[in-house]
This record gives sequence, structure tokens and C-alpha cells, in this order.
Amino acid sequence: MSEMFLADQKSYREAMSRVGAAVNIITTTGPEGDSGFTASAVCSVTDDPPTLLVCMNRTAKLNPTFKETRILCVNVLAPEHEELSPVFASVGELPMAERFALAAWRRLTTGAPALETAAASFDCTIDQITEVGTHSVFFCGVKAIRLGAAAGLIYHGRAYHRIDPQAA
Repeated sequence: MSEMFLADQKSYREAMSRVGAAVNIITTTGPEGDSGFTASAVCSVTDDPPTLLVCMNRTAKLNPTFKETRILCVNVLAPEHEELSPVFASVGELPMAERFALAAWRRLTTGAPALETAAASFDCTIDQITEVGTHSVFFCGVKAIRLGAAAGLIYHGRAYHRIDPQAA
């Protein structure tokens, strides 16, 4: 049985909780060091040229940092990174240096931190920024890609789920 609701914030959020999405840690580096946040709002735009988009709340403390650096790395989390997701979502509010100390990182083309064991890392420049409602939408030109294990971590129904193609 299904129900219809007017498209208000509450019903929209409930409906979006039913859309499974990859869990990512978005990173950058700048004069104040490495920074990052957890995001599921990442989407491919086109493969020619390779472009993706990342959405970030306009009121997020790191929003100005990403706009200033104009670089980022989308680190697609594998199942073993489930504990990193809430850390980079500011649960516990660890300082950035302590967050990054919980995993191994490397640098690709832009210098933004790439998670050593990510399912995939997309190293990007932020080529365009559009403000839509409560969020900044970063359109990112992919400059380098690093592939890891094919297993992934998704967020669906307000919970994490592990995706392992080897188990199928």
C-alpha cells in the first residue's frame, strides 16, 4: 500500500531515505591543512569530459574552504570504512588531523587526500559552483582516478549496507 504526501521537507526527506546512495568522504587541502566531510549526494554528470557533482550544505563549516581551494577528492567508501563515515560527518567532533589519522591517505594530481583503500577515488578540480536552496552544488572535472576493491558501502533507510559483488 502506498500513500501520497505533499512535497514538504519532511515527506521529501523520508522519500529520499529510500534512495540508496554510495557513501563518500569528500576531501580537500588548503592553507589550514586537510579537511573532509561525509556525503552521499555525489552523482556522475558526464563521461566526456569526466565530470561529477558533489552537493554540500551551504551552512557547513567547511563550505568556504572547498570554495577557496577549488579542489576535492571523492573517496568512495568500501565496507571496512563504515566507522569513518560518522567521524567525517562530525559525530564526536574530532579535530580534522585526528580524523585523517584514522586511515592511510595519499595524494593524486590535485593534492587533495585520497583514501588509500577506497573503492574508488576521483581527484577533481571544482570547475563550477551553483547555489540551489540550502546547498552548494560543485561541478567537478575529474583529473585522476584510483580504483580499489569493488565492494562498496551504501546508505539506505537511514542505515549502512555492505555491497560485495564477490558474495553474489
